[in-house]
Amino acid sequence: MKISKDYKNWQENILNKVLKDYPERKKEFTTTWGRKIKRLYTPQSINYLKELSFPGKYPYTRGIQPTMYRGKLWTMRQYAGFGSSRDTNKRFKFLLKNGLNGLSVAFDLPTQIGLDSDDPKSFGEVGRIGVAVDSLADFEEIFKGIKLNEISVSMTINSTAIVLLAMYIVLAQKQKVSKDKISGTVQNDILKEYIARGTYIFPIEESLKIVTDIIEYSTKNLPKFNSISISGYHIRESGSNALQELTYTFANAIIYVKNTLKRNINIDDFAPRVSFFLCSQINFFEEIAKFKAARRLWAKIMRKEFNACDPKSLMFRFHTQTAGSSLITKGPLNNITRITTEALAAILGGTQSLHTDSYDEALTIPTREAVDIALKTQQILAYETDITSTIDPLGGSYFIEELTNKFEKDTQKELGKIDKMGGMIKAIESGFIKKEIEKSAYKKYQSVNKGEEIVVGFNKFEQAEEERKKLKTEKYNTQKEQIKKLKNLKIKRNNKNVKISLKNLRKTLKQRNKNLMDAVIECVRTYCTIGEIVKEMKKEYGEYKNN
Repeated sequence: MKISKDYKNWQENILNKVLKDYPERKKEFTTTWGRKIKRLYTPQSINYLKELSFPGKYPYTRGIQPTMYRGKLWTMRQYAGFGSSRDTNKRFKFLLKNGLNGLSVAFDLPTQIGLDSDDPKSFGEVGRIGVAVDSLADFEEIFKGIKLNEISVSMTINSTAIVLLAMYIVLAQKQKVSKDKISGTVQNDILKEYIARGTYIFPIEESLKIVTDIIEYSTKNLPKFNSISISGYHIRESGSNALQELTYTFANAIIYVKNTLKRNINIDDFAPRVSFFLCSQINFFEEIAKFKAARRLWAKIMRKEFNACDPKSLMFRFHTQTAGSSLITKGPLNNITRITTEALAAILGGTQSLHTDSYDEALTIPTREAVDIALKTQQILAYETDITSTIDPLGGSYFIEELTNKFEKDTQKELGKIDKMGGMIKAIESGFIKKEIEKSAYKKYQSVNKGEEIVVGFNKFEQAEEERKKLKTEKYNTQKEQIKKLKNLKIKRNNKNVKISLKNLRKTLKQRNKNLMDAVIECVRTYCTIGEIVKEMKKEYGEYKNN
């Protein structure tokens, strides 16, 4: 009561007098999804025991581990995949030498959609936005000299995730590393492809079957491996606001959990290895609140909707990447400040793993210098600042905690709307999700275009053209090299074994209730190409037609 009375007195006797002579910069300040941001927040915003509790304790608002970064720092990753497998191996070794402790593999577009490098549809795309992978031979070269039991590897792959995971498993076996020793993550989040990226192959039902096959196999055979990383990142990068990112990510996650439960797998057997991937945008406090709300809401969903009992099942474990969409081509060095701010928000939000973008990637495949700066940014934040010396240093901030509450409440409300529509698959198929993201993206575009939202160096404080730094670009000619290598592989491999393994895959595909993992692993072991495997899958499953 005293705070309310004092707040009223402050408004009447101090604030209002100042506002008459010095109006505020805007009539209204809002979050990215339109919630009003109040002028001032007070202790009335917080119910500590109910909403925050303690780190390592339900509902995990302040962190999933009791010691957080005082015990172990986040995993420092760099998303990389450059041209050929040989080029990528060099880049990975450079990163590991400079202190990276987790690899994250980017694949080129043909690999993502199940095409071999010699397919006419692959022309011009081989090795462009990631590494070209046609067969196990490429994987062997990517990880040459890198022991899979000594590093955590994340693979950003979805429609062909089953093939790439099979390659990873066979490679580990060739290195004499048992399946229970390998750690990492396969993205395996196909629903967001229908929403945001478009690298789907099969109809939704068949795609979900493959996702669930991977989760089931990993639960039984890969105890240290995350069988899915549900990605809000790509949803955000396609133009969504922060609320949409969180809502659609959770809506997708709920589908995956329900589908896995239909396999008669206990929730506590697979939920501890479910992970997430979120974006950290430039809206600093909003992003921190988003991460805190995500932890609390996921814990409640898993406990109340799915009756999970193991505390690990309730923990929202997530990787974060800074926002590529926030990087601009004018004055690229200014992007370092943006990246640092976004990385800081992720850390203060309690991420378990972090990738920092390179300042030049709005212009080119990241150069060595830019990649090194990106990694050093994380290292400086980890070792030269004191942000890791206490747990959840911004916990209890009146503003952040009220914003966290709004995030949770509004996400629940939006999830309810999707539920009334018949669930996320219906919402995707109807085009509703895509339209909502497009509306948000257009609103952002208009705001920047009109100068209502300032982007330094783009619509205000622009630099003269001659002051822009000239950037080196990485040169590569992967396509010819990759096609030649693929041709040689098809001559040297045992093609009789290839035919046998593909025949077994066809047989397994026809048994709609049978898990595909073992059959795909055998195909990979005989050096079947990704195109050959996907071709067989298309024959049985068909392809998704976007109406």
